[in-house]
This record gives sequence, C-alpha cells and structure tokens, in this order.
Amino acid sequence: MSRSDTDLNLYVADKIRKSLSRLAQDKGQEIDLDMVALVPPKDETLGDLGLACFPFAKALRMNPVQLCAELAEAMSTDEVIERVQSTGPFLNVRLARTALARITIEGVLEDRAPFGAFEANGQKVVIDFSSPNIAKPFHLGHLRSTVIGAALRRLYLHTGHEVHGINHLGDWGAQFGKIIVAWREWGDEEALQANPMRHLFEIYVRYGQESKERPELDEQASLAFQNLETGEDNEERALWEKLRNISLEAFQGPYGRLGVEFDHVTGESFYEDRMEATIEAIEAEGIATMSDGALVVDLSAEGLPPCILRKSDGTTIYATRDLAALFYRRDTYAFDRALYVVGQEQKLHFRQLKLVLEKLGWPQADRVEHVDFGLILFWHEDEKKWKKGTTRGGNAIFLDEVLDEAVSGVRRIIEDKNPDLTDKEAIAEMVGVSAIVFNDLKNERIKDVKFDWDRMLSFEGETGPYVQYAGARLSSILRKAGLDGAGKDIPDDVDYSTLADADKVLLVMQEFGPTLQRAVDKNEPSLLTSLMIRLASSIHSYLREHHVLSAEEPVRSSRLALVAAARRLLEKGLAILGVASPQEM
Repeated sequence: MSRSDTDLNLYVADKIRKSLSRLAQDKGQEIDLDMVALVPPKDETLGDLGLACFPFAKALRMNPVQLCAELAEAMSTDEVIERVQSTGPFLNVRLARTALARITIEGVLEDRAPFGAFEANGQKVVIDFSSPNIAKPFHLGHLRSTVIGAALRRLYLHTGHEVHGINHLGDWGAQFGKIIVAWREWGDEEALQANPMRHLFEIYVRYGQESKERPELDEQASLAFQNLETGEDNEERALWEKLRNISLEAFQGPYGRLGVEFDHVTGESFYEDRMEATIEAIEAEGIATMSDGALVVDLSAEGLPPCILRKSDGTTIYATRDLAALFYRRDTYAFDRALYVVGQEQKLHFRQLKLVLEKLGWPQADRVEHVDFGLILFWHEDEKKWKKGTTRGGNAIFLDEVLDEAVSGVRRIIEDKNPDLTDKEAIAEMVGVSAIVFNDLKNERIKDVKFDWDRMLSFEGETGPYVQYAGARLSSILRKAGLDGAGKDIPDDVDYSTLADADKVLLVMQEFGPTLQRAVDKNEPSLLTSLMIRLASSIHSYLREHHVLSAEEPVRSSRLALVAAARRLLEKGLAILGVASPQEM
C-alpha cells in the first residue's frame, strides 16, 4: 500500500493533478502540478479539502471560475471521494465518512505511512544542533537549539530522509586559553569532582572579573591557546582533554532527561587537523587576502565585514572551523541540505559562510540553511514586562535546575489532584520535562518564548500536560475495555459506517502527513505541535458528547478502534517532538 492509500490529502491531490494534466493537454498548455496544495475550506459545510484555482487558471489562460467548474465535472467520485463541487474559483471535496474512518484508523493501527515512517526518499540531511561549550554549564540558553534540532532530526527521519544529527561541541577556540588560565589560578580538584560544571563555571566567571584588573591574564590565555593549537602533547593539551571528558559526561544528564540523541558528536576540535587544508583550498581559489596581519575573505562588495580565516597571532576562529566542517560534511555525507539550528543573533556569521561557499563555486551553497530562532524571555516584575535575561539576577541557570523545578511543580499538582497515582515520580518527570519542551516547540521557532511556569504546567490550554492528558484519558478507556492500549486487539470486523459522527477527529488525524511534510519543508516543528493540540482538543470534545464503554455494539467496537488510533497517533506525534506519553496522569 502506498502513502496515497492512507494519506487522503495526497490521494485527492493526485486525482486533481491528473484532471489538471488532462485539461492542460487538451488546451496544448503546460502547467506546474506541484502548485496543487489542498487546505480545509473556511466554511466546513463546503467540504473537507479545498483548492484555489487562480494559479492554474492563469497558466491555462482561463477564467478561474470556468476552470473550477470544468475540474469539478472532470473529477469522478469513488469510494473515498463523496462529492466534488465548484464554489466560484474554489474546488471543494467532501470525503466519504466510512472510507475516512476505515483508511485513517487502519492506517494508524497498522503503522502505515504517513502515520508510520515514509519510504526512503534518498535525500541526505545534516543537522547541526545543541552544540554547548565544554567546561561551561549546560544552561537554559542551550535549550532551544537542543529541542528544536532534536525535533527536526526526528521529523526528517520519519519522512524518509537519511539524517546525520551532529553535536558540534564548542570544544576549541580562544576561550579555552581563558579556561586553562582560570584553572591554573583557582582550580580545585575536590570541587571539580564534587560538581564539575559549576566549579568550572565559577572559575571562568572569576577570570572575567579579575582580567579587567589584571590584563596579564589575557596575555597568558592567548599564549595558552597558541600552545594548544600546536598539536603537541603538552600541559595545555592534557588539561583540555581532561575538561572535555568531564563536560561530555556531565552533558549526558540533560540530554538523557530530554531524550535527545545524536548520530555524531564531533566538536570543533575534530577539525583541528583539517583547518589548514581548508585554508589552503580557499587560498588556492584566490579569494583570501591579508588584512592587518590576518588572513580573510573580503566581503566588502557584499556590504559585510570580512570572514576571518586566521588571526594575526596565527590562531583560528570558529568561522575557520565551520568552513572545515562544511568541507568534511560535503565530502563525507554528500548532503542535500545542511541545517544549522543556531540563534538568530548568528545571522551575520552564516551569511558570511554562505558567501564564502559561493565564491568557492559550491553548488551546495544554497543548501546550507541557518535555522534560526528567537529568545527565551522572562517576566521582570520590577519593569512589568517580558525581556531577555534570567530570573536570578543575571546568573546562568543550569538546565538541570530548570528541569528539576518543572518536575517539582508537577509533583505538587499530582499530590493535590491524584495522590494515589501509581509511579508518581516517573510521571512527574515525564510531564515536567515534557512541559518545557512542548512550551518551546508550540511557538514558531523565530518567535520569542515566554518562560511562564504557571502556564507551562497547566493541564488546560495549549500546553504539554493538556495534550498528554488526552492520551492518558484514551489509555484509561482502553484499559477499562480490557484492551492492550496499542490497538493490536481491536476486532477485524469494525463497522466503520458508525463513525460518521467522529469526522472532526478523523479529519484532524488525516492532516498528520501533510503537516509533517510542511514541517520539514519549513523546518518548523511548531506545525506538528499545533496539530497535536488540535487532535487533543477534538478528542476531548468527542468524548464529552459520545460514550464509548457504555455504547451498544457495533458502535462500542468502532469507537474503541477510534480511541486506540487516536491514542497511537498522539503518542507518535509527541514522540517526534520529544514529548513523553504517560499511560496515566
């Protein structure tokens, strides 16, 4: 069975394309069939899927109303398509309710695409995300890159791509000269073992404070990084390796709690022995020049500052390492798309990188995409407004502390509302951590995220707990019916004609495939998050008006099949986002 057999949006779109193609041939015209994009009509009484005929009418030199009427006449109804009608320049299609229920529910429960994984499409995608700096805390500022990147990795995997999710650790650069000097001055082995990231953070902050009064510290730091870049087996190298290993181990805590996985952990240091070859390749193309003792690519013609390849003291910067990484990823993965999930403040950096690639003549230059995102905002009571910053006087907030606080908040809610709940601690962890992830991903990534504890942890509204509760409610119904909750023991002889009253839930479920496709096209996980909110809302509404367990047969069995499919799809969609699906709440 192909995806068009279960994705009814795709099924209808294919039939429209065939009809448009025949009309174009009859008129001796060519038409771009990729423009066919179906959306639900604003007036749901007109149909379930609609097509605006304006662009096709223009291509065929026809009146849009006339074209729409001819399309409606050419489109035949069948077991799936109940009605096709033209309303002015809009073509509207109504799906047959029995087929809608059968195809959707069976497709979900049998894990067929688009509800299950798409067929491999041969497209290779590299996703660079998270990328914290070693010897520094994994703080709240890393959250957005981490959860957006992890969601994109799962989205691309589900939609048939070969994916390489890369944690490009900040484990090289001038800041390590500062960390080395800070360790020499104030490092304490006992404090390091007790709480490594906090101790390293404290001495790094102290360096920043004391270097203002002691400029010799900056001179020592510069020398320390130069010694590190020699590649020799020296004191600086030994200390760098020690702090890197400690940091990597510490990062597993937040990554494990967030359920984040990488295919490759190759930090900036991975490209240490590739940077010189990268610089030589750029010089060979004649686009590098000297400027005040530094080797740069001049971008003044494009109105940008130069891209520095090597500083005047002979050391490299992160642009050099990013270029070396692009050379490596091109040669190793032969990517079709290379995504960088990095904050919008780095726009200039990625514009510079792409311009360098264009000057090198790379055809892949336009496939390098900066997937930027907004800030995390906090409420500042003294100013009565949301703004960038932290809630604790400007100090860095460790992500583990934030996750702990969310879990504690959910624990208090459970004790208040359901104190007899089994596995309270495990469920508090799932709901608390997921609430933070969901709160981030429900926003369009380019928008700022408001960090509001009360709203995030609420079981009402557009929140993670609200959507999770819908899944737990469905699981409860299945358990009470004596079913396994996965829908594997749903009878084969379900009478799908009894589910005409479930069309609103089923139509939302049918949007799963198109939503996933739009999400990868736009690198926008919030599209899937919004769909999960709508699915949860439609399920809650349906259950308010329709009894399941007390219904008579064959209605009871068909509604149980609907419940099982909705539960499965909620779990699937939330898993792609990185949100847990507890069976009880």
